[in-house]
Formats: sequence, structure tokens, C-alpha cells
Amino acid sequence: MPQELKHIYTVSQITQEIGVIFENTFGNGVWVEGEVSNFKAATSGHFYFSLKDSSAVLAAAMFVRANRELKFKLEDGIKVICFGKIDVYGPRGQYQMIVEKMEPKGIGARALAFEQLKGKLLKEGLFDAAHKRQLPFMPFRVGIVTSSAGAALRDILGILEKGAPCVDVVIRSARVQGEGASQEIALGIEELNQFNKVDLIIVSRGGGSTEDLWSFNEEIVARAVYNSRIPIISAVGHQINTSLCDLVADVFVETPTAAAKIIADKRAALLAELGSLKRESGFILLDFISALKNNLTGLAHALKSPLDRLQEKAQMLDDLSSGLSQNMRQLVNLTRERFSSLIQRLQALSPLAVLSRGYSLSLLMTDSSVIKNAAQIKKSDKVKTILGAGGFISSVEEVINDKRKTAV
Repeated sequence: MPQELKHIYTVSQITQEIGVIFENTFGNGVWVEGEVSNFKAATSGHFYFSLKDSSAVLAAAMFVRANRELKFKLEDGIKVICFGKIDVYGPRGQYQMIVEKMEPKGIGARALAFEQLKGKLLKEGLFDAAHKRQLPFMPFRVGIVTSSAGAALRDILGILEKGAPCVDVVIRSARVQGEGASQEIALGIEELNQFNKVDLIIVSRGGGSTEDLWSFNEEIVARAVYNSRIPIISAVGHQINTSLCDLVADVFVETPTAAAKIIADKRAALLAELGSLKRESGFILLDFISALKNNLTGLAHALKSPLDRLQEKAQMLDDLSSGLSQNMRQLVNLTRERFSSLIQRLQALSPLAVLSRGYSLSLLMTDSSVIKNAAQIKKSDKVKTILGAGGFISSVEEVINDKRKTAV
């Protein structure tokens, strides 16, 4: 080829030409997704790192004027979405991305979706205090929507067994994490409403990351809680973030244990009130009798007055005696009614009331211990079973180890 037809570039010219190509192709900026590697923060404050995927690596730089706006700590292994320009770094002849904006992959989009949905539900009134329902004074049957294999259920049942053994539990098992979990949670709430035999619903799961708890931020769950006719406690295990389920629920607590403690505290408060009413009734009766006694004493002294007032005082005594009898009858009737009410409420808490609903209590004949677990008995053991009315003695033919659960 003749020398005069050759066009020879310098290295700098080639680098400049490549830069022009990048400018023409990506001049308006480009979004790039990748995993951060080889991260380094220079003393100048600039960030230098690489973005990589399964088959390629792209050098990147984020200067201090841009990276000071980051809301999270940048480090190796984080998957991010970056916006910026593609440029050539002349001294090394290397193309790189100059990053202007960055957000964690999956987190930024979800955070935006959360805020948008939260604003929508707020405008519709789903968080209004006026919609919040009062929890029942004493729930005697509680529905729980949670994973049957999770620690949250064990925590709730443990607290109720110790603090409120009179409470029946209905478990509606549902996935609480991953794809389809939000639909199962919402369906569990709807089914317990259709069942319509629980006084209170607890929607719960143990602690976890924002990703783990995301099912409780889905619109389908928020609307199921809002539409529930039965009061709901949200007990999603978290310490910082508040889920949409929490905001819509009638009451929300930070742990499953706290939800169960609300019920146990209600039982303790009821027993304390019954004791207070009993003491108050006794004091009222004693005060009334004391007042009547003083009146009678005064009348007895008045009868010692001159003879011309004797008949008048005698008639007054008859009137007061008649009033006393009537007041005593009224007091006795009132006291009987109040004690009857107290007895009825105590009976509702009594183990005998549980037996009357179709349950039974079995005792080992050898030591009269209550049988709570099939592991306590063996074949041929004598067992005494107490029913709501009467009982019977039986011999064990076979021991079946099984874990009872009540379900809708």
C-alpha cells in the first residue's frame, strides 16, 4: 500500500475516537445492573470498583460529589443498579462507567412500591383510628394465622398455656415468607371470619429481614385485615420497620410473645376485678348493717322519752322495722344477683366449663397424675377419664403418639 494512502493514528487519537463513539452511543446516560467487586474508597473520597455479572466485568468510578448522596454503605458483593456515562480513561486506555446515581437492586424498587401503596391505603382510610375495633374484654377462643412449623406459634402457645389455659386456640397454618405467602395469609384471615367461632385473630410470624417480612406489606394482606369482622392483633416479629399489616390491624405488637401476653393479662385483669367486686360487696353489706344497727339503738333510747310520746315512737319503730325488712330483702336480692354474675364469670374460667364443652380429663390410676402426653402411658395401664358429667375407668390397649392441633 502506498505510504501516502496510510492513515496512522496515535494512541491518544485512538482513545479520543473511542471516547467519541461512547459519547455518541451513551451520551444521555445508561442504567447498568451488576455486582460490586474490588471496591476501594480513595483518600480523595472517590469510589473505584467494578461491576460484574456471570460473564463480564466493567470498571466504574463514582466521584465524591455523587457518592455523598448514597444512603447505604457500598461494599463488595452488593448487587446494584447504576446510572451514568461510559467513558475512556486515557492513561490506561480503559473504558469505564462514571456513576452518577446508585440504588441497591430490589430494595429501591420495593421501597418505592411500599410508599406508593402506603399512600394509597392512607387516602382510602385503612389506617384511620375510627376503624380500629376494641379487643374483646376476655377472648375465650383465639384464631392464629401463622406457619405451623414456626417459632412464633410455639411462643404464643407457650404463653397461653401458662397465663390463660382457659383459652381455646384455632390454628390456620399459612406460609409467611416467599412467593404466594401473602395470598395464604389473606385467605387464612378470610376463612377464620367465615368460621366465625373465634373472638380474636392473631396474624403472626417470627423475626427476619425486610425481604423475609415482605408478605405482610402486600395489598392483599392489608385489605384482608381491614375487611375482617373479627378484631386482629398483628404480631410480625420486627424491631424497626412497621408493616402495612401493622398499620391496618386493630392492635400491633413487635413480637408474637407480646400478642399472647395481651390475652394472658386480660384474664388476670378479669380475675382481679372479680376479687375486687367480691370485697366491695362485703364492705357495702357490713356498712348497711352497721347503719341499721345505729338507727335501732337510737330508737331504743328515744323510747325512754315521756309517756305522751311513747305511742308515736312505737309507730315510728314499726315503720323503720318495715323499711328495714324491705331494704334487707332488696340488699339480699342485689347481692344474690351480683354473686350469681360473678359465679357465672368464674365458671367460664373453670376447668369444669371446659369439660362441659365436650373435653375430658384423663388421670393415670397409679399416681393420679394428669395425662398430657402419650409418652406418660403404656399398654395395660389403668386410666381414669373425667367427663363433663361422670367418668369411666379404662385400660390402655394401644399408645398412639400424635401431636394434636386444632384447625379450621
